[in-house]
Amino acid sequence: MAKKQTHQFQTEVSQLLHMMIHSLYSNKEIFLRELVSNASDAIDKLKFEALSNEKLYEGQSSTQITIDIDKKGKTIIINDNGIGMNEEEVMANIGTIANSGTKKFLENLDKDKQADSNLIGQFGVGFYASFIVADKVTLTTRKAGDKKENGVTWISEGKGDYSLEATTLENHGTTIILHLKKEEKEFLEDSRLKGIISKYSDHITVPIQMLKIAEPTEEGKDKKDEEIIEYETINKAKAFWMEDKSNLKKKDYDEFYQQLTFDFEPPLKHLHNRVEGNLEYTSLFYIPSKAPFDLWEPKRKGGIKLYAKRVFIMEDNENLMPMYLRFVKGVIDTPDLSLNVSREILQGNKVIDKIKGASVKRILGALEKMAKNKPEEYSKFWDTFGMVMKEGVVEDFANKDKIANLLRFASTENNLETQTVSLSDYVGRMKKEQKHIYYLTAESWTAAKGSPHLEIFKDKGIEVLLLSDRVDEWLVSNFTEFEEKSLQSITKGDLTDLDNEDDKKTKEKTEKEFKDILEKVQESLKDVVKEVKMSNRLKESPSCLTADSTDMGGNMERIMKSLGQDVPETKPILELNPNHKLVKRLKDKQDDDLIHVLFDQAVLAEGGQLKDPANFVRRMNNLL
Repeated sequence: MAKKQTHQFQTEVSQLLHMMIHSLYSNKEIFLRELVSNASDAIDKLKFEALSNEKLYEGQSSTQITIDIDKKGKTIIINDNGIGMNEEEVMANIGTIANSGTKKFLENLDKDKQADSNLIGQFGVGFYASFIVADKVTLTTRKAGDKKENGVTWISEGKGDYSLEATTLENHGTTIILHLKKEEKEFLEDSRLKGIISKYSDHITVPIQMLKIAEPTEEGKDKKDEEIIEYETINKAKAFWMEDKSNLKKKDYDEFYQQLTFDFEPPLKHLHNRVEGNLEYTSLFYIPSKAPFDLWEPKRKGGIKLYAKRVFIMEDNENLMPMYLRFVKGVIDTPDLSLNVSREILQGNKVIDKIKGASVKRILGALEKMAKNKPEEYSKFWDTFGMVMKEGVVEDFANKDKIANLLRFASTENNLETQTVSLSDYVGRMKKEQKHIYYLTAESWTAAKGSPHLEIFKDKGIEVLLLSDRVDEWLVSNFTEFEEKSLQSITKGDLTDLDNEDDKKTKEKTEKEFKDILEKVQESLKDVVKEVKMSNRLKESPSCLTADSTDMGGNMERIMKSLGQDVPETKPILELNPNHKLVKRLKDKQDDDLIHVLFDQAVLAEGGQLKDPANFVRRMNNLL
């Protein structure tokens, strides 16, 4: 190439440039990530080629990326001493996109910004992100091993053409000069660029260096007008998760966790894993020991950082980890994923889906081991994240059984507020003739523990799970069976399966004996109850409220109303204890005050609110 030449961009490149500049990247700072990634790739290629030809290093003892800022010239200069390019490679990599299906990709992308892409991140394509912040880009490069006079200068303003010119370069590698747009002066600040490097490229294994003003030595203190300038490495240049596990101690993992999360309380557990084969990736996950403040925030920041070849892509939530594991923090790094243009592109990506599936199984497996071998540690985990884990039984059908085994509940068996009873524990203690796993949902553990519905179960020695988390109503309405045993609410239906022959005979006799009373109570309460019946579940309390098996329970109705949801009007069933003195008193006299007080008492015992508290007080005073 004897003199300067001007070339038109390939049509697809012009389209890509237009998208880059106007719509594709929503985050401008990505340009530096792309250019640093390309520089790192060029150095990796040099190292590979030099394995068989050490002369390619041309006597340079080390490799690095340098970033310089020229505030007067309003430029950023990014230099690497990697493999470099010759004229043919510059035209191939930057003038065109030699990738099959590129045109189709661009057509789809123009219509749908969520279209999949393996283009961004490949050398010469991510490069175009330069034009997000620059109105002119100058690239000079020489391929390692070529003559010094075989260097190439490439210049473009991103408007459809570029120029090529031969140049003499002392060193191999590539230098990119970004002539910044007027409105992008923020990127001329050292701290801004260092922040971007720390965020996206901290773990690139190549040292990334920037100039700093050093403190003068003793001899130089009298030279007031002279600045001593030297380069400093601004990235760690080491991917912690890529290190050999055998060389790392718990202290090392804890320190990295602090850097990753800014949580200075040690994590409960870490999982470090490397997978090789058809799919290659490294993962490092942490289970925190305390819940993050935004655990229940719908728009919370994701906890998993995604890297491709040690280059930060994004911090994501739903695509890398299901929502019920949103407390998990960590890193996924895979060489099988290119640097994509947008977060939406991860949706439905086969590589990501496989990694996500395997990661979920690994985390659930670790929790199973913890529950089995370290029950005290698991108890701490469940106290912190149990409510979130309950979401998983419904959300993650593929792992439903695994998650079900991890669930813990309070129970009448141990009479403790802490949730320590597993479903397997419960099934193992079931009576021989018992058909169901019985549970009671209530507003609090105290309310559940004191519920009159438990009386028959205490009498018969049958265990009941006490569910008082807000998520529990949603859980049991969607999770209805465990190990072929159905879950049954003790506040719904007739509980006829608990009756023996003597119970059935007594019930028939009682219904005949109290037939007239039931009709009178029904008439008195016709506006507030669906039905009045004699109860087989009460032993001490005079009354309770129940619901048909298909109706919404009282606790669920209260939760729905508290969330501002429209709730269909359903009337409860009032059950009366025929052996209680207050109910027997109705035989002698139809006392309207007593009837309403029995109903109101049942409402209060359920944790409900009285519609007319003053009237309740008046009736109570009349009785007293």
